[in-house]
Amino acid sequence: MLDLLYSRRSIRKYTNQLVETEKIEQLIEAALLSPTSRNREAWEFIAVTDKVALKQLSIAKPGSASMLSKAPLAIVVAGNPTESDVWVEDCSIAAIIIQLAAQDLGLGSCWIQLRGRMYNQELSSSEYVKELLKLPDHLEIECIISIGYPAEFKNKRDKSELSFNKVMHRP
Repeated sequence: MLDLLYSRRSIRKYTNQLVETEKIEQLIEAALLSPTSRNREAWEFIAVTDKVALKQLSIAKPGSASMLSKAPLAIVVAGNPTESDVWVEDCSIAAIIIQLAAQDLGLGSCWIQLRGRMYNQELSSSEYVKELLKLPDHLEIECIISIGYPAEFKNKRDKSELSFNKVMHRP
């Protein structure tokens, strides 16, 4: 597990190779295995592989989502606030599990934060994605995970980079 954590880096450039259906299914399965508060499962996942939809998603958060236009896969992580008051935490846990599963499958990924972000001055990024994907109003979008075969290489993190000074030990 530590090796997986040291090697997982945000990847924003992808090759043209499509992500195989079996790998997409494994990523969704991993997300569905993520723990949730009181087992409410207040999250929903939308796997997007359509090039036109990916291009449209790439402008959901101006600048920061642009890598989606060249990604072969995006997983939208949505939460239902009517199901749980900690849907944000549940979605966040699922999102990082998707990223770790992607790393384990030889894929790169990048978290694109949408909750609390704006598409433009009138419309939130979450509202834009809900309209685009025709999602129900009760859902809120936490993030989008871009996924694909890496077209960039980043070194593993080194233990010396870790902020051990932020850890307190108490008896």
